[in-house]
Amino acid sequence: MFVMDDAIRYRLLKLLDEQPHWTQRELAKEMGLSLGKMNFCLRALVDVGVVKVNNFKKSSRKAGYLYLLTPQGVEQKAVVTKRFLARKMLEYEILTKEIEELRSEAEK
Repeated sequence: MFVMDDAIRYRLLKLLDEQPHWTQRELAKEMGLSLGKMNFCLRALVDVGVVKVNNFKKSSRKAGYLYLLTPQGVEQKAVVTKRFLARKMLEYEILTKEIEELRSEAEK
């Protein structure tokens, strides 16, 4: 079963904020996800009120939709961004320590 982790949530909220007119197919391609997984992620965000879907033209084409962050979505994007940044900073610190240890070993 697919679970939307903070990395995916962060990237998707960021993309939706920057490119609300992109289709699910474009979003999926940019994020490296299948179209089905992208649909699952968008539905999950819509279901919890983080994203609102607006039809901006009378068309049967899917490209006629906008995926807009709601006020709750903007707030969640900020929270997820902070969590994601904290995780990446920890990963950076661990990697920096590993590099220092490897350099030390290589110098011996």
